[in-house]
Amino acid sequence: MVNLVCSADLRMFLCALYAPVCTEYGRLSMPCRSICQRAKDECHKLMEIFGVAWPDDMECNRFPDCDEPYPRAEDLLTGSEPTDQASMTVQRDYGFWCPRELKVDPDLGYTFMGRKDCSAPCPSMFFSQQELTFMRYFIGVVSVACLSATLFTFLTFLIDVTRFRYPERPIIFYAVCYVMVSLVFFLGFLLEDRVACNAVSPAQFRASTITQGSHNKACTLFFMVLYFFTMAGSVWWVILTITWFLAAVPKWGSEAIEKKALLFHAVAWGLPGALTVSLLALNKIEGDGISGVCFIGLYDIDALRWFVLAPFCFNVAVGVSLLLVGIVALNRVRMEIPLEKENQAKLVKFMIRMGVFSVLYLAPLFTVIGCYIYEHTYRSIWETTWMEENCRRYHIPCPYKVEQTSKPAMVLFLIKYLMMLVVGIPSVFWVGSKKTCFEWASFLHGRRRKDSGVNESRQVLQEQPDFAQSLLREPNTPIIRKSRGTSTQGTSTHASSTHLAALDDLDEPIRTHHGHPASTRSKPSSLHSKASYHGSLRRTRDDRSDSLAYRGTLDRNIHGSMPRLDHPLSTHSSLHKIDSHSKHSSQRDISEASPTLITHGTIGSDGRAAEKDGTSA
Repeated sequence: MVNLVCSADLRMFLCALYAPVCTEYGRLSMPCRSICQRAKDECHKLMEIFGVAWPDDMECNRFPDCDEPYPRAEDLLTGSEPTDQASMTVQRDYGFWCPRELKVDPDLGYTFMGRKDCSAPCPSMFFSQQELTFMRYFIGVVSVACLSATLFTFLTFLIDVTRFRYPERPIIFYAVCYVMVSLVFFLGFLLEDRVACNAVSPAQFRASTITQGSHNKACTLFFMVLYFFTMAGSVWWVILTITWFLAAVPKWGSEAIEKKALLFHAVAWGLPGALTVSLLALNKIEGDGISGVCFIGLYDIDALRWFVLAPFCFNVAVGVSLLLVGIVALNRVRMEIPLEKENQAKLVKFMIRMGVFSVLYLAPLFTVIGCYIYEHTYRSIWETTWMEENCRRYHIPCPYKVEQTSKPAMVLFLIKYLMMLVVGIPSVFWVGSKKTCFEWASFLHGRRRKDSGVNESRQVLQEQPDFAQSLLREPNTPIIRKSRGTSTQGTSTHASSTHLAALDDLDEPIRTHHGHPASTRSKPSSLHSKASYHGSLRRTRDDRSDSLAYRGTLDRNIHGSMPRLDHPLSTHSSLHKIDSHSKHSSQRDISEASPTLITHGTIGSDGRAAEKDGTSA
């Protein structure tokens, strides 16, 4: 249109529009409305021929109502100082212009506030240097605390790898994830802004800017480790709620859940890996000048929305749902099924531990999500406020008609970083117990336990009686628990068969004491055959020593087995105690059986020895 000279006023109007007279910074002189109207009327017909419409941002009613040539006489006066209000007046919205100090090479693919080849100032566009120093030391201290707690959890697992099986095994992998997360934050504290920021280039008039993309190898490595293990930790918590659900509702045993371990690992490591690779392909990495690490969503709101908030919210929704179903099922078991007092206490203790651990995880996670949502909502207002405060320093147009200004509070960012790290600390509360202290003491003194037994939470979950069994049982009949794939108490592998045989016969009167009446005889013929078998095994060249050794063994076995009858773990002691009649009958039975036992040596023993043995029993 300019080359066709459709109007004598068009060239001057466009010059006044795109390069206005600026005698004082911040005070612009716009063309009069009459110039705009003449140019539009004279060029309108020609523009219709070429199919070109008059642009909306060139509408004439936006310009001052005057009829003077451009520039006006007052625009060229430089003697008087303009008022502050005049210098602050902006006639139109020019948007954000990237300052020369923040420009980067075009091939890097940087973006800042919608402008390409531009990056945010480093280390921070919102906080002073003093505030940054305090925040960095705060993050460093919290990262050390989280690293210590999660590393202690993992090392406790390594001391006794058989102690933490499913359904609590995911807690260990969850702790491993936050070992790596806290380690990255600690390295960021040590390196300050050397990884997250681009260096200053005075020769090219460039200030320090936030690094973006994958061209910075150290920043890329920090991002991969931090994002991958943050997402993996969240997924492992969901898997932990799944294993609790399987153990509490369908009553899966430890071995049954462990068969799905390969699937759990595939999901827990595969999904975060896929998200990490996607972000690398999209070149969404951003440096964090405050913490010294690299993450996503710090300046790109879309990346924050889809790659941080969405996975977190989905994991929380799934995990909380499964957790509530599991707790309701366990509480129903506790309320409707009569359990022994000891198992009732264990079940309540396990529910409390599960609830406390979940609250200690969910509270920080909800806080982090809340901080991200708050940052997502007010990010544009913070950027507009920053642009208004720094437009004169960077010599760029100031924002037009700013209605609301706001700056982020330092406390908000402190809470966000604190909760990102504190969310890993609850794992130490799960392993914190007297048993852990004993294991560490044994480990530090060079002793290793041969059998760690079965974890209490698995025992409680897997020994719950079925609802059908409790409803169909006869009145005053004890409930028989079924172990679903795991043992509930450690069984000694060092007890001799002679000991077990003697214990069997000593338990016989107890088993027949209740239920249907039965004879209280201890079956001397059975004991006789067992003793014959073991006596033949222990026969030596010296017959006399064989007989004496066997009698000593019998003494020890009988005396050693008696205390086990009163042991709290005995299946009979929980029903009722042995009355005096059963005890005396057991002693008479063993007294009668003892002479028969001793005759199986190569030399006989007198009746006094047999009587003595029977009395001891």
